[in-house]
Parts: sequence; C-alpha cells; structure tokens
Amino acid sequence: MEVAESSLIKALIVDDEVLARRRIREILKKDPEIQLVGECANGQEALDTILEQKPHLLFLDVQMPEMDGFALLEALPPERLPTVIFVTAFDQYALRAFEVYALDYLLKPFDADRFNRSLHHAKTQIRQVRGSVLNQGLLDLLTELREKPKAKVHERLIVKTTGRVSFLKTVEIDWIESEGNYVRLHVGKETHLLRETLNQMEERLDSNQFLRIHRSTIVNLDRIKELQPWFHGEYRVLLQDGTQLLLSRKYREKLRDLLGKET
Repeated sequence: MEVAESSLIKALIVDDEVLARRRIREILKKDPEIQLVGECANGQEALDTILEQKPHLLFLDVQMPEMDGFALLEALPPERLPTVIFVTAFDQYALRAFEVYALDYLLKPFDADRFNRSLHHAKTQIRQVRGSVLNQGLLDLLTELREKPKAKVHERLIVKTTGRVSFLKTVEIDWIESEGNYVRLHVGKETHLLRETLNQMEERLDSNQFLRIHRSTIVNLDRIKELQPWFHGEYRVLLQDGTQLLLSRKYREKLRDLLGKET
C-alpha cells in the first residue's frame, strides 16, 4: 500500500559503525511508512543534517568519538529534538534512565523482531502526540545527565562476546590499552574489546583504583608489582603476571602521589 508523502515518517541513522548503519537501513527499507533522509557517522554531521532535514525519528548511537549521542542532543534546540531510539551498548544506569523517560533503546546486538517492536512503538508515539511527550522526557533525561557527576564510578561493565552480553566487575581488570576508538580490557588470560575511547573509560573507573600511566594505557594499581627506572625519566611498570607496561613522565607524579613512593 502506497503511503502519502506527507504521512511519511522521516528517519535519520547516526552511528559511527558502518555495519550498524547498514543493518538499520536494511530493516527500514522494508517499512513503507518510513522515509530515510540520511545516515551520519558522527555527531557533528548529524547535527547539521537534523537542522536541515528535520527528521521525526532518530536512531542514535550513544557512544561515538568526539561528540557522543548525548552531546549531540544537548546541542540541538528543543524544537528540533526528534523522537529518539538509542542504539547502544551503554551502561545499566543509562538503560534504566531511558525506560523511566519512556524512550526506547536497542541494545547491540539486536534482532529484527526487537527492532520492529521499537520502531512500532516510536511510530505510534509520533502519530499520537507528534513527539511532544517524548521530547519533554528527553529534555528531562538530558538535564539529569548534565547534573550527574561526570566522574561516576562504574563497578561493572557490559561486555559482549560471541553474541552474549555479560557483566564484568571492574576490579577484575588488570590493565586497559587504547586501540583507536576502542579499548582492550585485559582480564587474566582473557581480553575484551569495547567500542569506547580511553578517555571515556578513564572517566568511568575509580581513580583510586585505576590510573592512566600512558596516553594509551590504564592500569589497576593492585596489579602493580614493581617499578623499574627506564630511559628519559620514564619507568617500566611490572605487573604481577609478568606484563610490562610503560609509565611516561607525564603521568609519573600522579602515580607517586597515589602510591606514596618516590618514583
């Protein structure tokens, strides 16, 4: 059945993962009520597109480099806020907040059935209230997130492996290294890759337990066995399992303060 153009719901996809955008695009193409007006790989591009295209519905990744999903929404004027379906692997606090404010979310990886339920809910809301209730809820959520301390400590992280979602206690992490827009968690003999920057990860961890020792490395202080002088004022950090990391001069003073040692 053909839908009148004026009745179409304009949708925009914002996600820095190519495969994630493709997955959403393929499902949306099957819905005759949806008009896909664009795809964006970062927050700044999305901001410009939203102001120009005025979409009714936004599929938004929470965690993106430079400008994340929440920063994008905060940058939009209230009258330009679309209905939002978050596409995320974000922490449990955020998931609970979405539910409280009647916003929907898709936890990666999602299947077509879960996606279509979320889409149906969003379409119903858009047509019944034209986004006003959802927008107010979204504004309330953004206000709460802005007022919440940035250095909130997370005791658990969500980890996805082979299609499963599990919870990892942060105290179990030995050290963390940066891999571009990802971080690799070293937990005993296992490693886990999360799509998050090292700066974002540093903000989520207890600063009394974890310390940035290099621009690309965070270490669990309880795992440090020994510090060995290296070249140019730097140090080798020897962990209990034999792993050797580099302590750069930039981070040396902070480690000395925490450990109460001369380094």
